[in-house]
Amino acid sequence: MSGRAEGRCVLVCVTGCIAAYKACELVRILQKEGARVKVLMSEHATQFIGPATFRALTHEKVAIGLFDDPSDPIHHVSLAKEADCIVVAPATANIIAKMAHGIADDLMSTTLLAATGPIVVAPAMNVNMWKAAATQENVCTIRARGVRIVGPGRGYLACGDVDEGRLTEVSKIADAVMCELGATDTLAGERIVITAGGTHEPIDPVRYIGNRSSGKMGVALAREARALGAHVTLILGPATEPAPAGVDVVPVETAAQMLEATQAAFSRATMLICAAAVADYRPAKPASRKLKKGIDELESIQLEQTDDILARLSHDRGDRIVIGFAAETGNPIDYAQQKLARKGCDAIVANDVSRSDSGFGSDTNKAWWITAHATEELPLLSKSELARTLLIRAHDLRS
Repeated sequence: MSGRAEGRCVLVCVTGCIAAYKACELVRILQKEGARVKVLMSEHATQFIGPATFRALTHEKVAIGLFDDPSDPIHHVSLAKEADCIVVAPATANIIAKMAHGIADDLMSTTLLAATGPIVVAPAMNVNMWKAAATQENVCTIRARGVRIVGPGRGYLACGDVDEGRLTEVSKIADAVMCELGATDTLAGERIVITAGGTHEPIDPVRYIGNRSSGKMGVALAREARALGAHVTLILGPATEPAPAGVDVVPVETAAQMLEATQAAFSRATMLICAAAVADYRPAKPASRKLKKGIDELESIQLEQTDDILARLSHDRGDRIVIGFAAETGNPIDYAQQKLARKGCDAIVANDVSRSDSGFGSDTNKAWWITAHATEELPLLSKSELARTLLIRAHDLRS
């Protein structure tokens, strides 16, 4: 059977969760894409579904214990090396915690620690376990290391609650695996420049004017664009979010540096997405040495406007696509529509950063997609999901 994952090996890790049975559907979808699928189960997973089921589906031995295969004394290493992608679905709070803290006390955790390729994790657990501070910190930790988190979804849980914690749709998990395998060509041929993070405008060598941007949205855009087959250049200002693997990164600090780097990269690009929170003003005369309290009088700081990166490159875009962002704290749609007209770009993504679920540093965003012809409200999405949605919409502007 041929497909987008022809000739690739995917290791499906199944943990002890009521949603373990859904891994059967995931195996089938991946097989239909042409992948060779192997299954690794935790001991607890076997209490929910039998290994014989996966053996029948995959025609492969099902790995469970560290010492189950006498012919392979370092089974965890060989499993990790053989897999082009590992997907943990469902992923319990326990395995996520082990991944975050480097615990390797069974076959699954040792295999995940030995893995050097892409990993997809699909959490599934009780809502209180999911929202627990420890779990959220662990998820942030593994995400920062490059692990792709898919879900969880919201719905009816085994405990009877209706809330977050449900295993997300299996088709979405499979799509994430395809992206990590580079098995999608949605954006093949696109050369996308993305700006991310904030800027620091120096007052003196120690102090600066900046903002609260974490860079999460821009980094998510870069990661998803790469996964969708694009060549990506990330112009990255000061940020708390690390750059993803597989993209060209140009670090900058000031608005002037960001403009210069973006202009250079855009000369070879087909699309520009300005997700950075660029300072509108900078000190007109930054001091060459640290200003001393009680010695240097600093009654005021004279400011001057920075260059408008979005407006300048929108003016010079020709037939290339340019997308801007509008981070607002009130009435985001009106302000974004005005910004679209003023800047002259193809679309504006508006978001209300005063919301707790959509502000700087959050893992979700509530956004509106605004063009000259329409304004569309998007549902609350993870930044990765929003990034993928925006990239496909931007690509479709060509048609």
